[in-house]
Amino acid sequence: MAFRYDKDEQNIVTLTLDMPGRSANVLNEEFGRGLAEALAHLQAETDLAGVILTSGKKSFLAGGDLDYLYAAADPAELFHNTQQLKAGFRALETLGKPIVAALNGTALGGGLELALACHYRICLDDPKIKIGFPEVTLGLLPGGGGIARLTRMIGLQASFPYLSEGRQVPPQAAQKDGLINELAATIEEMMAKARAWIAANSHPKQPWDQSGYRMPGGDPKRPQMVQMLAIAPAILRKNTYGNYPAPEAIMSAAVEGAMVDFETACRIESRYFAQVATSQVAKNMINTFWFQLNAINEGQSRPQEIEPQETHKVGVLGAGMMGHGIAYVTAQAGMQVVLKDVTLEKAEAGKAQVAKILQKRVGRGRATADEMQAVLDRIHPTAAADDLQGCDLIIEAVFEDRDLKARVTAEAEAQISPDAIFGSNTSTLPITGLAQRSSRPENFIGIHFFSPVDKMRLVEIIVGEQSSGRALAKAFDYTLKIRKTPIVVNDSRGFYTSRVFGTYVNEGLALLAEGQHPRAIESAGLQAGMPVGPLALSDEVSLSLMRHIREQTRKDFAAEGRPFPEHPAYQVVDTLLHQYNRAGKAQGAGFYEYPSGEPKFLWPELRRLFPLNSGRELSQAEMIERIMFVQALETVRCYEEGVLRSVADANIGSIFGWGFAPFHGGTLQYINAYGLPRFVARAGELAEQYGGRFTPPSLLIAMAEQGKQF
Repeated sequence: MAFRYDKDEQNIVTLTLDMPGRSANVLNEEFGRGLAEALAHLQAETDLAGVILTSGKKSFLAGGDLDYLYAAADPAELFHNTQQLKAGFRALETLGKPIVAALNGTALGGGLELALACHYRICLDDPKIKIGFPEVTLGLLPGGGGIARLTRMIGLQASFPYLSEGRQVPPQAAQKDGLINELAATIEEMMAKARAWIAANSHPKQPWDQSGYRMPGGDPKRPQMVQMLAIAPAILRKNTYGNYPAPEAIMSAAVEGAMVDFETACRIESRYFAQVATSQVAKNMINTFWFQLNAINEGQSRPQEIEPQETHKVGVLGAGMMGHGIAYVTAQAGMQVVLKDVTLEKAEAGKAQVAKILQKRVGRGRATADEMQAVLDRIHPTAAADDLQGCDLIIEAVFEDRDLKARVTAEAEAQISPDAIFGSNTSTLPITGLAQRSSRPENFIGIHFFSPVDKMRLVEIIVGEQSSGRALAKAFDYTLKIRKTPIVVNDSRGFYTSRVFGTYVNEGLALLAEGQHPRAIESAGLQAGMPVGPLALSDEVSLSLMRHIREQTRKDFAAEGRPFPEHPAYQVVDTLLHQYNRAGKAQGAGFYEYPSGEPKFLWPELRRLFPLNSGRELSQAEMIERIMFVQALETVRCYEEGVLRSVADANIGSIFGWGFAPFHGGTLQYINAYGLPRFVARAGELAEQYGGRFTPPSLLIAMAEQGKQF
């Protein structure tokens, strides 16, 4: 039974949602049957005083069953099932007796929808509890009456951050916004308050069921609301480029639903829900952001035979942008940090940058001054190598230079214990080569952070040829402890993320070399779903750094006796650097101009320097396809070569690492959705037109022929 049914001497029934065999309650067929049975019992009661709805799990209700939603393919069937669920919620709130939701834990998505179908909501005052509608982050929208009820409860404008942005808040913020009525310090107090409210409110009705009801803030016909709604779709489209159906469907369901009666509003919501939930975008996002992300965070890439590896004290070598960011996230997670640089002044400057990050958190109300000081107290800036003694993990974050990295490795290893792990935060240099300069290569591993460290969610762990399973487990567990997502890859030049990220930038530069309009190239990148256009991204990275990495790679290829693959992007970089001294944003001039105090703009000379030589201007669709294909194909090569260990690591790494379009679900999911046979055929056409970088790998051809997917 999904619900336990308990009636007390006050004739109050407590329905405890406690689905057997599950760690959390979800909305599925079992829930629907349990709710129907409970409603039948309640409707048969002759002396019922009221109902308290609570949970026997740590959370209240986790939301919809994503296994079911991922498999749903028929919109009509999904619409019917959604309406059935809503009928149960509607029967609950129109029972004629007071219904109180006693939220003992997190109520997200369907959990909050169930709570909103109660007349009153009391929640434990625990900041770890989250209240909200995260559906949009999975390409979905609330389908259990959440849109219809929330808009009627707090108004259209106040609802949009919860519905369209997936806002999740702790109980105090939820109470302030009107989602929760009361807070309680303990479960006992919460249940006592629920009984007291029932005793004082014998025949409550939902606001929208009362005569004379008016929507808070006004309905869509109100003049001020008309003005807001007139521009809202344009603002939304500017942010999403039309790539995400869910936010647009949420806005439509909310506005259309606000102009009709409640039952009709729920039916409108169900239609949009069925349409969006069966879309390819929803399938992509559920697959990647739910199933694959959970598999990664649960340790699918971690050696299972090795016990948990606790990290206590971390030495960070280099206090620059990456180093101080690593120090911040490590100290924030409760570990001691030794922040070392060549001088004490540089180390202290790094700690000062940590203080700036923390001060912003304090200013936004996300941390207290005492919490800020506690983090800073865990960071010890120094220039002395012997301060590294006692560190069980070292993370090197110095410049991408082999000799420099070798020197700091030797210096640190002379101080730390033989079983301490050494991680290199290199973004391109092969770990196996760096480990050759280590006295203990089995303890040497790559721990690649992304900039800015305090904001980027991903850490790419790179396993060298001699890296031990314990080194991998240590790096993996440390990454989870700092609340980031670890992907694990095998050693290679550029590993996975830097290697494939480079193809996006280079394809944008190749389009410029062909004479495509710079603004069209940037727009293609943004419309493709990338966070920044390829030319702007080149400026951010720095053209001089791009050239440095290229020339280092060229030397390595020569030393290995391999030909270096040329690319049309290189000529573009060399022209700007050597002929015009335009190295990027940090130097104030690159593909863009950076006037002081004004918005950047594309350098007008680009059109003269790179005239159209390809015969025609490409459409946005053609440029978008090239940008997407080149990244997906390089990902397949990484998978084929064994650099990538799993499809999940590929998809999550592409989105969290360099911002591959989330609505596609990652680089390999993009191929799945495109269809492998069709993708292979189109890649062949692009290869004929633009070169070997578009040639489909043999693995991909074989999978297409065998009817397989990633």
